[in-house]
Amino acid sequence: MDNEFMYSAQSEHYFNVHNEHFVRQKQNNSRNNNRLQYSVIVKREIIKEMMRHAWNGYVKYAWGDNELRPVSRSGYSPTLLGDTKLGMTIVDALDTLLIMNMNSEFEKGREWIANKFNMDNVYESVSVFEVNIRFVGGLLSCFALTNDSMFLHKAQYVAEKLLPAFDTSTRIPKTRVWLNSKSSTINFRSYTVETSIAEAGSFHLEFVYLSDATKNFTYKLLANNIRRMIVGARNRDQNGLFPVFISTETGMFTTSKVSFGANGDSFYEYLLKAWIQSNRSQKRQKRLFLRTMKEVEKTLLRRTESGFYYLVENMGSHEGMSHLACFSGGLFALAADTILGNKSERFKFLAAELTKTCHESYVNTDTGLGPEMFFLDNQFESDTEYYILRPEVVESYFYLWRTTREQKYRDWAWEVVNALQKHCKTEFGFSGIRNVNDEESEKDDVQQSFFLAETLKYLYLIFSDDLLPLDKWVFNTEGHPLPIKGRNAAYKIN
Repeated sequence: MDNEFMYSAQSEHYFNVHNEHFVRQKQNNSRNNNRLQYSVIVKREIIKEMMRHAWNGYVKYAWGDNELRPVSRSGYSPTLLGDTKLGMTIVDALDTLLIMNMNSEFEKGREWIANKFNMDNVYESVSVFEVNIRFVGGLLSCFALTNDSMFLHKAQYVAEKLLPAFDTSTRIPKTRVWLNSKSSTINFRSYTVETSIAEAGSFHLEFVYLSDATKNFTYKLLANNIRRMIVGARNRDQNGLFPVFISTETGMFTTSKVSFGANGDSFYEYLLKAWIQSNRSQKRQKRLFLRTMKEVEKTLLRRTESGFYYLVENMGSHEGMSHLACFSGGLFALAADTILGNKSERFKFLAAELTKTCHESYVNTDTGLGPEMFFLDNQFESDTEYYILRPEVVESYFYLWRTTREQKYRDWAWEVVNALQKHCKTEFGFSGIRNVNDEESEKDDVQQSFFLAETLKYLYLIFSDDLLPLDKWVFNTEGHPLPIKGRNAAYKIN
């Protein structure tokens, strides 16, 4: 049983086994290579201090707000949550604090969630997808890691607030919902009733686990129905990929565009991870993933003259790749590690090649940080030059390190740490930058909650061998680890 984080009698002993893990790790490795292990431990602690710096700035200047403006020293609420103050950074960051053994910070966050987190008096339009992956996912992760039922109750409380969004003729959820209203809003996107397959198709990990933990199967049924509707849409080429937009009322696709980046990404991610979460028992999910990845290669995979592989996005007169699509290297690495047989070697190849391409998008900028979009003709060039602390590239480094143990992935991760420290760190947190090709770039003055939930977590785990092993935990699309059914005792079935 992987019980490093199991909650112990509602006491100060959250972290006893966690500490023992690192003591054993240090003792074992010191017999082999003291110098190398010392370097790894030091780097891990530097990343932990980055987390402390980000958290302390938020606590000091934005406590209870959704995110921090580290330059302005104030709170900030992104459009995905309207004007609410729901403590998104607290919920999103809490499992990272737990994993990093930051006891007092975790306790402060837990106390706020237990006593102050409240959606009952909020009358605001919020993103259904973002609330699910950040709030429901984050709270369920804390429940799995601690066995503290408060987190489970809060996760179900949030999920119930989202249910009016499913009040459509297809039960595909709308993109936004008015909290505490009996019906969902008109869709945010140009007053239409369309949603993206990424937004609609990324409930499975959270809702299936929530159903099993609460014995309320409403959530699982809703998640399964979404998958059925998207896969079975009548106007989809059954041998092709899934277009990125679908009508919540007709269940028909409203575009022919396909993408492995924005609006498509996490739908494809959850095809694989839902199968993993089920302890690889849902064979249909596996077949669907394999068939879909075959089409990804056929339709989206490109190779430049200089030998770089990428997943194409159309950018005007150019073809390129988005930072969001850089999660793909990690997805293929995870597929290679779990789907054994003749596909495994091909997935390993794609994982390594796509991750190499995304690494090149970083090292070819003046700051060492990757742009939102880049195109590849004869050289790497930035198309959309801002960087908002995104995690996808280091996420792929994490999966490639865990599945191959090749040192270069740790080296690449450390390059990112140095670039973040040099270009994104402010006196009271971390900020995105507006131009990755300007070493003196203006900062965008937003410390994204996913920087604490994902970017720093994946960096820390790259330098933490065997913490949260991939045969027992599966990460949701916001980087929140959830237990695998039948393999992890934290997956409790009520």
